[in-house]
Amino acid sequence: MSGRSVFARGRVVRVVCALAGSSALLLAGCADNSDSGSSSGSSSETATVDVAKVDSIAATLPDKIKSAGKLVIGVNVPYAPNEFKDSSGKIVGFDVDLMTAVSKVLGVTPEFTESDFDKIIPAIQAGTYDMGMSSFTDSKEREQTVDFTTYFSAGIQWAQQTGKPIDPNNACGKRVAVQSTTVEDTDEIPAKSDACVKAGKPAIDKQKFDRQDDAASALALGKVDAMSADSPVTAYAIKQSGGKLEAAGQLFDSAPYGWPVAKGSPLAGVLQQALQHLIDDGSYKKVAQNWGVEAGVIDKSVINGAVN
Repeated sequence: MSGRSVFARGRVVRVVCALAGSSALLLAGCADNSDSGSSSGSSSETATVDVAKVDSIAATLPDKIKSAGKLVIGVNVPYAPNEFKDSSGKIVGFDVDLMTAVSKVLGVTPEFTESDFDKIIPAIQAGTYDMGMSSFTDSKEREQTVDFTTYFSAGIQWAQQTGKPIDPNNACGKRVAVQSTTVEDTDEIPAKSDACVKAGKPAIDKQKFDRQDDAASALALGKVDAMSADSPVTAYAIKQSGGKLEAAGQLFDSAPYGWPVAKGSPLAGVLQQALQHLIDDGSYKKVAQNWGVEAGVIDKSVINGAVN
């Protein structure tokens, strides 16, 4: 999934669902995210905005897409709240709602097609997909093979139990939950823990979980002192926690998410125009607010905006 090494998908962070029960954190809106092959989805009914076609932007679509009347989009799930499946198996999420709004501006139908994450960019290069939509971080390395239209800014965000403050920059001796193999697990927490030890302080007690939902549950239950995860994932967990969780410190190590398209494709510019229209008329921010990820909104979309 995400994060392999530095900023792959965003980071390896999966769907945020916690254990339901009287003593556990209940994250409403969690779903069955089992793989079921290729499927299509549309925006969640709880996160829609009214968007109209903009003829002047739609007219700039590549002829192939215009003729087909659809955008074929490679997507990998689960990665809540950006893209995951609801209880009916429909692909939903922030990214889905935003791309659905972009598609409305362009007057085409989004066709979300499931794929292994690592196969999406090769499929774009081969012409199988028109674009990708899976919380891709726009990186200098990736820009060698595809172009990106940026649409969001993501970073690392810590969470804490409400009213129990934790300083992400001074967490020596604290228990911090992470998902295994994420950049938080492999890079961030080890580096901070090493700094603690060098300063003669206790190491950070890193608590690894195979699933991000288990990390969130552990924090809600007080089994750990904090959680470190990708910023939209943390924001969604906080929003769904019923007041049990809150942000700890500020978001850091930000980098842009982008939609990959074939290198040199005019589609990058078309998507940029459509998204900028949604940014300017306020629809983009409404979609972000619906999913609790407004901290990562941008005010200008660019093509190939990698920071590393």
